[in-house]
Amino acid sequence: MTDFAIRPAVAADLASIQRIYSHHVLTGLASFEETPPDILELTRRWQAIAQAGLPYVVAEAPDGAIAGYAYAGPYRPRSAYRFTVEDSIYLDPSFQGRGLGRALLARLIADATACGKRQMIAVIGDSANLASIGVHRALGFEMTGTFKAIGLKFGRWVDTVLMQRALGDGASQTPTNE
Repeated sequence: MTDFAIRPAVAADLASIQRIYSHHVLTGLASFEETPPDILELTRRWQAIAQAGLPYVVAEAPDGAIAGYAYAGPYRPRSAYRFTVEDSIYLDPSFQGRGLGRALLARLIADATACGKRQMIAVIGDSANLASIGVHRALGFEMTGTFKAIGLKFGRWVDTVLMQRALGDGASQTPTNE
């Protein structure tokens, strides 16, 4: 993993991000989308994260290939949730098993904390997604619950697992910049 650079995503990365995400939409249960969004939609989503001042990062291989990406988006739109973010992590399948998911998540935790966020939520598609659950647990997330059979994808009912991690001072004090 040490050969990979974790850096902020730029517009030139979006074609790779779209390719990686399309793979997961079409073949996996991490995303409950069923039709891959086009590059224009992913550009809009990336810009919204950037305009909110939230982290959106990529793992770049030594040859310049984008091996994966991650971002912390708003958990919910209502103002009371403004100190809480939800993480998303997607890896190119040829780069899985190298610690990149953990490195990307660690960077999101650090960057979201630096932005003044206080809680990070993971909404993990499929309770059988042991790799994602394990990475989150290893970085301090705790299981908060499971929504059973909440989504229908590939002809079967799929759970979502909810995990949570405090950032910075977490809930220990009221934010000063409320």
